[in-house]
Amino acid sequence: MNRLNNLIPLFRRPADDENGFTLLEIVVALAILSLALPALLRAFTEAAKGQALAENRTTALYLLKFRMAAIEAEGYPDIGEADGEFGEDSRFRWRSDVQDVESEEIEGLRLVTVTVIWQERGKERLLSTSTYLADRQMPQEQTQSGQQGNGGGG
Repeated sequence: MNRLNNLIPLFRRPADDENGFTLLEIVVALAILSLALPALLRAFTEAAKGQALAENRTTALYLLKFRMAAIEAEGYPDIGEADGEFGEDSRFRWRSDVQDVESEEIEGLRLVTVTVIWQERGKERLLSTSTYLADRQMPQEQTQSGQQGNGGGG
């Protein structure tokens, strides 16, 4: 028991020990917090805006691929413009433009341009792609200019 009495003073705090924080420590901590907090809030806000922008662009890219695939699946498209929406209450719209490509070397070729349009932060944004589609029903020539019999060894 005597040994236990010798250990008890080691775990007691002296009476003059200060409890809590001083006013100066609190003021310094608040000053550091007031300098760091706006920068942190700005970083989180910018990250949220960037995430929303990336989400909209990713959605537009998938819708662009979807619309282009639908046009390609229809076959040889008619010349002209068309537009529409991706369902009701969708903020994304599409526009397509099909033009005939005039070339002496290639017949039955059309240029298809698809654009996806959406509103973001008060501005109209768009994403666009183009491809060439050929008329698959058109007969293709069997001979090419490099395969014609222009000469022959003797």
